[in-house]
Parts: sequence; structure tokens; C-alpha cells
Amino acid sequence: MPIYMDVHTLPSVTANDVALAHQSDLIYQEEFGCNCLTYWFDQSRNSSFCLIEAPDRDAVTKLHSKSHGLVPNKIIEVSSTVVASFLGRIQDPDNAAISKDGLKVFSDPSFRILLIIQIKDPILLQHQLGNEKTNGLVNNYYAIVRKNIKAQDGNEAEHGGYGLIASFNLATKALTCALAIQKELHEQDANLLGFRMSIDGGEPVGRTNYLFGDTIQFAKYLCAITDYYRVAVSSTVKELTPYELYQNNHDHFLNLSPQEENFLILLFSMLEKYWKEPEYGTTDYCKVMAMSQSQFYRRVTALTGLSFNTLLQEYRLDKAREQMKKQRYSISQITFASGFSSPSYFTKCFKKKFGLLPKAYFDLLH
Repeated sequence: MPIYMDVHTLPSVTANDVALAHQSDLIYQEEFGCNCLTYWFDQSRNSSFCLIEAPDRDAVTKLHSKSHGLVPNKIIEVSSTVVASFLGRIQDPDNAAISKDGLKVFSDPSFRILLIIQIKDPILLQHQLGNEKTNGLVNNYYAIVRKNIKAQDGNEAEHGGYGLIASFNLATKALTCALAIQKELHEQDANLLGFRMSIDGGEPVGRTNYLFGDTIQFAKYLCAITDYYRVAVSSTVKELTPYELYQNNHDHFLNLSPQEENFLILLFSMLEKYWKEPEYGTTDYCKVMAMSQSQFYRRVTALTGLSFNTLLQEYRLDKAREQMKKQRYSISQITFASGFSSPSYFTKCFKKKFGLLPKAYFDLLH
């Protein structure tokens, strides 16, 4: 049976109120074929997240509606192992207090600080360095990263793709972990790996339909504009970091203003929406951004270090490579599905960016 996580916005409620609502859910759960596993509650953020095994989303809504009337703001399907890897549990905490009337009461926030680590596609590394050197490099990278995550009480979170995501309860631990990794990983190895780190914080359910989707998505945007020498840190995390820790390591961090962060989100959201459409050009992007072309170009270059046309081309090439991993398309199919208008031009750009022809990449994959 599927497992769902829902979010409730609950102003002016206490941990006892939420415990009572959960107890009511347990009373009615069998009527709707549900199994209420646990919940997270954060009074400071007025939020509660329930984890429920249920036949479908509708059953979750009906259960809540009958038991206490607190209809969820949003419901997403999740994996129990992924939830555990991010949040540390899928059952009530062992140290939950029991009230005099036998009610299990706890306040356990679900807000997490996520450290995102990205490296090059291992297939490209193997082409560049050979299998033996690539395996040694990647194994050493994982050993360093996992050792430091464990040292700071972090959890390695399950996710798709390469790279790594670690979940922390505290910003201090996430930043300390990142700094330790940066110090221990040899600069030459980091450059070969294309190693980048970013840190953001957030709740498990947001605008996207996957766990911590908003936080992961923005952290990946930050990774796209940083380098090995600086850990990109969101303004959310910076506000949660002790002043001394941040200032003492200021040169090792990249931090944007809230205005720059908003521009970055809008820029990459537009790229994600229109990268497949070759006719969607700079003028269209400028119109959505409400900027002149010169202003738009200046801001993109200042933020990413690339011209907009180069950024768009590299974004399309990365998307093309992702598609090639899923299925063996023809070069023409990949060309037009990636927003390029000419197979020969696509092949030339792919070779320039990745160091091998698309067909050679296909052969290495399959």
C-alpha cells in the first residue's frame, strides 16, 4: 500500500493539540483502510506533517476530515526508506513523553538542513581517466564525505542520480561538515571530480511533488553557480548559522542576497520550462524577467559567470545527456528533443562540452 506525507498549516496550536488529533486519526484509521505511522510538529513554524499508509490520497483526506476536520494543505506519495533517510524515523520517537491520561506528546520539527554534493557523470570520468583511476577517485571521495557526515551526526539521504545528499538537524553541523570535506579532499581530485557543494534548508513538503523537493531543487541551482573553493549557502541557512562560524570561514562560502536568490530561482525555472523549445529566445526570457536585454545579460553573467546563450546551451546539453541515460534515442531524436535545431551542431556542442561524441557516450552507457 502506498505511503503518503501531508502538510497542515496549524496556527496557534500546541504539541498536545496535535497529539490529540493524531490519537483521533488512530481511532478512525481502519474505517478508511489507513495506517497512521507518525507525525512531525514544529510550533515555531505552525506546521505539522503526517506520515500515513493509505489506499490513496483521497482516503487520507477523508480520514482527517472525519477524525478532527484538519484537512491537509497538500499530500505527496513518498517512500518509507527515503523518509527515514532524511528525517531519521518513520515511527513515533522513542523518547516521546506520555501524559497522565496516556497521550503520547512530542514536538519534533521536520525542518532539515540539506548538504548537496555534486560530481561529474562517472561515465564521463571513466572516459577521461579510465576505470581504475575513476574508481579510486570516486571511492576516496565517498569515504571522505561519508566519514565527515557521520562525524556531524548527519544522515545520508536516498535520492536518484549520482552525487550525494546529507540531512542535518542543525545548520552548524552541515557547514562544519562541508568545511571538513573541503579541507580533506585534495584540490586536484576535486577539480577532476567537478566537485561542488551547496547547503539549503526547508520542510519535506512544498511546491514540488517529491520529498524536500523545493530545498533540493534550489540547492542544485546554487551548485550550478559555485566551484570547489566555495560552498554555496542559502540565505535561509546563513540566518541559522552562528555569526562566528560564518565570519571565520567567510572566504569558503558563497552567499547570495535574497534578490539574487529570487533571480536565480526564476532564471532556472524558466530554463526548466522552455529548454526544449528552440524558438523560445532571449527576448522571451527578458519579457518574463521584466528586464531589458542588456540588464538581463549583465545579471546572468554576474551570477553564473556565463553568457545567457552559453548557459542555455549547457543546460540543454545536460538535459540531453540525462535523456540519453534513459533510452537509446537516435541522434536526431535527442537533437530536437533538447532544443537544438541541427544534429551536426548538437554533436559539435556535445563533443566540446563532454569530450566525446554522443554515439560514444551511448556506447559507454549501453
